[in-house]
Amino acid sequence: MVFRKLPGVSASGMGLRLSQKFVFLLFLSGLVTLCFGALFFLPDSVRLKRIFLPKSDNQAVTVGSENDVGEHSKKMPREQTAKGDSTTKLKILSRKQSVTHEARTVERSVGNKPPEEWNPSRTKTEPVGRARESVTGEERVTTSTQKGQNKDIFDFEKFKQCLLKAPLGKDNGKPSDPQTLQRREKVKEMMKFAWDNYKLYAWGKNELRPSSRNGHIGNMFGGLRGASIVDSLDTLYIMGLMEEYEEAKKWVETDLDLNSNGEASLFEVNIRYVGGLLSAYYLTGAEVFKRKVLELGEKLLPAFNTPTGIPRGVINLGSSGTSWSWGWASAGSSILAEFGSLHLEFMHLTELSHNPIYTEKVMNIRKVLNKIEKPHGLYPNFLSPVSGNWVQHHVSIGGLGDSFYEYLIKSYLMSDKTDEDAKTMYYNALEAIETNLVQKSPGGLTYLAEWRGGILDHKMGHLACFSGGMVGIGADDGPQEKRQHYLDLAAEITHTCHESYARSATKLGPEAFRFDAGAEATATRLSDRYYILRPEVIESYMYMWRLTHDPKYRQWGWEAVEALEKHCRTESGFSGIRDVYSSVASHDNMQQSFFLAETLKYLYMLFSDDDLLSLEDWVFNTEAHPLPVVRKNCLQSETGTQNAGKSTTE
Repeated sequence: MVFRKLPGVSASGMGLRLSQKFVFLLFLSGLVTLCFGALFFLPDSVRLKRIFLPKSDNQAVTVGSENDVGEHSKKMPREQTAKGDSTTKLKILSRKQSVTHEARTVERSVGNKPPEEWNPSRTKTEPVGRARESVTGEERVTTSTQKGQNKDIFDFEKFKQCLLKAPLGKDNGKPSDPQTLQRREKVKEMMKFAWDNYKLYAWGKNELRPSSRNGHIGNMFGGLRGASIVDSLDTLYIMGLMEEYEEAKKWVETDLDLNSNGEASLFEVNIRYVGGLLSAYYLTGAEVFKRKVLELGEKLLPAFNTPTGIPRGVINLGSSGTSWSWGWASAGSSILAEFGSLHLEFMHLTELSHNPIYTEKVMNIRKVLNKIEKPHGLYPNFLSPVSGNWVQHHVSIGGLGDSFYEYLIKSYLMSDKTDEDAKTMYYNALEAIETNLVQKSPGGLTYLAEWRGGILDHKMGHLACFSGGMVGIGADDGPQEKRQHYLDLAAEITHTCHESYARSATKLGPEAFRFDAGAEATATRLSDRYYILRPEVIESYMYMWRLTHDPKYRQWGWEAVEALEKHCRTESGFSGIRDVYSSVASHDNMQQSFFLAETLKYLYMLFSDDDLLSLEDWVFNTEAHPLPVVRKNCLQSETGTQNAGKSTTE
């Protein structure tokens, strides 16, 4: 022992004099100070320094998937970052939170819920698998850097040359038939009336409440404002309402604040804001729309930070980037129609930014879906973003499932018919739908039932009525022997949906209609009788007119116009109604933004010539925002296609 070697110290070590104790302690403290100070002169790689001295920077942990770039992305060159995107694994941070979240999801992803259920609340204590996730924004920094290096790389003039026809046609799609022209002008007047009242009573808010003459913000868009403005941009431009379009454009430039800290529906923000800004840019070339949409696109990326890469349904658009599943979604699952309706917009975000991350995110969704077993070839509506397994075996072509199928065939068409994977997935799904869901009523009406674990529910939602148009636009690219069959099936579905309108007192269709207990194409439950200005039936009329030119589709569209004017038009805008079977209107006091984006746009196109937004050049997202076909060969060539410029200047 040290004590035994010191002079004058007894064997027990207890006989130290005061002066000796002082000398010993002074020696010991000097030795400790010398040893600890030496650590500061060691290289960073020495293990002792890493143990005793903490790192000077506070490294954050992100929630990641196999396709996400984490902390390493800050330290790698841009080209290495892109290559490492699909291989760098990030740590997962998962914790329970006590948060209440409400969201009004009235579009396709939910549907078939009575008005009082449109605000599903997130439970106070979240179960495992519904943990709220926290990210640092690293991915946003990475993509911002990448995009900064590719600024203005998209060649808008060359893009225009790659279109086969001018976007607005030879004469803005003006029909030669006087009656059709008169009807088109009526639809234009309806749009101006809806817009003027929104501007007067709800400017800058998300939607107009026409009965109370004020604005509605809601909690679906995470603090974003002006949903009706962004949703209306392309409609105003297409209809030639240029003064109104310029007002909308100015608001986007000066007042659309994307730095909100609210909790938004990934699906709704994508189809309305991202879709609306993309289409406005492609139609006009105004850089403000491109700049805004690329900024917004980055804010959506953290929703994909899950173990599978399947995004959660709700995201905080602020710097935290937290995401979680809807409180009403089974066992913390993601919704098929929500994560399956991102492909069109995200492919175009990559086109504009030249950042592959958007394409990688949606292609990973495909990868997960192709791996998982599908019951009878069907896609259930709920999928766990943690395990990648189906949560329930509920299949619907209406709410919760609908636009997933729509985006498969439209992805194929938008790729200039080169996306063979989308084509295969679509026709395989359509075959499974025909085998398991397509039914014929005793009265001869063809409808799409819902499937619940092998048991059919003979109900069809208004949201499912888009499928007439979907099957129609996909008919030409199916197997040769089935092409006419698919067109006939599209016509039969559209006819059934028209019957749901024709059999009501208002000549407008209910939210859902049934085919049981003697009922056919009618709502048998009070909670299904409402109409909220939905577009799906009119959407199918427009597509079937373009495909067949059967005059009945224009006539059916005009009947819808008359019904809207009679029952939904108020002194200060258009409103949904609570009961389509009552001739005395009870308004719900809401002019939905999709009424301006979809319902009126599809009606205007129905009464226009086919070269207005030709289906050869454009596909429509599930909010009716036109997105151009991507012709890679043309865009990458020196001079464009042989058709370049010829028709775009006519």
